[in-house]
Amino acid sequence: MNRTVNVVRMQLINKQTFVWVPLIVLGASFAMSIAIYAILYTSGLPGPFYGGGSQAPLWVLLFVGISSLTLTFPFSQAMSVTRREFYLGTMLAAAMCAVLLAIVFAVGGMVEDWTNGWGINGYFFALDWVVEDGPLGAAFFYFVMAMLIFMLGFWSATVYKRSGALLLTLIWVGVGALLLVAIWAITYYEVWPEVVTALVELGAVGLAAWGLALTLVLGGISYLTLRRTVP
Repeated sequence: MNRTVNVVRMQLINKQTFVWVPLIVLGASFAMSIAIYAILYTSGLPGPFYGGGSQAPLWVLLFVGISSLTLTFPFSQAMSVTRREFYLGTMLAAAMCAVLLAIVFAVGGMVEDWTNGWGINGYFFALDWVVEDGPLGAAFFYFVMAMLIFMLGFWSATVYKRSGALLLTLIWVGVGALLLVAIWAITYYEVWPEVVTALVELGAVGLAAWGLALTLVLGGISYLTLRRTVP
C-alpha cells in the first residue's frame, strides 16, 4: 500500500497536470460562460441560459490520462515499481482529481440554485437533467464522467505503448464507424423519439451507472494491456 501511495505522490509531483490545469480550464470556462450570460441578460433576454462550458475541464482529463502513462510509466519502472502498483496508484490519483471536480460541480450547482443563476438566470453547473436527482446525484454523474474520460485517455495510451499508433488508430476508426452505423440505423428506422425518451427516463444517475460499467471494462483492459507493455 505504501508503494501505491508513492505512485500517487509521483503522479502529483507535477500538480499542474492533475490539479491546476483542470481547475484553470474550469475557472476560465466558467468566467467566459457567465460573461456571455450577463451580456444576454443585460440585453433584455430573460433566460434561463445554459451552455456546454462545463464539459471543458472534463475533456482535459483525456490528456491527463494519456500523460499519466506516457510520461510517468517509464520512470516508475526505473524505480522498480510494479505494474500493479503503478496502475492502482494512478487510478487513485485520478479518483482524487475526479472527486475534487465532482465536489466543485455539486457545490456550484447548489449555489446557482440559491442565487437564481448568479442573479442573471444563467446556469453553468446546475444543468436541469443533471441536478434533477439532487447534489449527490450530480456529484456521482460528474465523478463518473471524469473517470470515464480519464480512462479513455489512459486506455488509449496503453494500446499505443503496447501495439503502436497504427492499431490505436484502427480501433478509433472502428469505434467511429460503429457510431455512424448506429446513427444511420436509428435514423433509418425512425426511432429517435424512442431513443431520446429512453435517455430521458434513464436520467443522469442511470447514465452515469452505465458510464461506470464502461469505465470498469476499460480499466480491466488497460490493466491487462499494461502488464505486457514495455516502458
